[in-house]
Amino acid sequence: QVQVVESGGGSVQAGGSLRLSCTASGRTFIPYAMGWFRQAPGKEREFVAHIRWSGDVSYAESVKGRFTISRDKTRAMVHLQMNSLKPEDTAVYYCAADRSGSMARSWGQGTQVTVSS
Repeated sequence: QVQVVESGGGSVQAGGSLRLSCTASGRTFIPYAMGWFRQAPGKEREFVAHIRWSGDVSYAESVKGRFTISRDKTRAMVHLQMNSLKPEDTAVYYCAADRSGSMARSWGQGTQVTVSS
């Protein structure tokens, strides 16, 4: 079983920055990819950013140029550096970890990000 734990959420004013981190652990877990999704109140969960362990990254158009995803190659850990935050970035941010081989996806509990204008 894979455990996914996020940290680093909080409240910030528009234009500010936050850094989210996520760790996936499990006795046999080898990551294929990890990423971030978010869900604002009353809206569906949406893709934010994704990184394959090969290094390939992808971003939602709404965060390109402002958010940067990175990984720690020595362990199943990713970070999301969020700069120039906007009120519309307010959401619960969820980390997803995809297992190498099976591609099974595990989710974290989520961390709240609130951006005030």
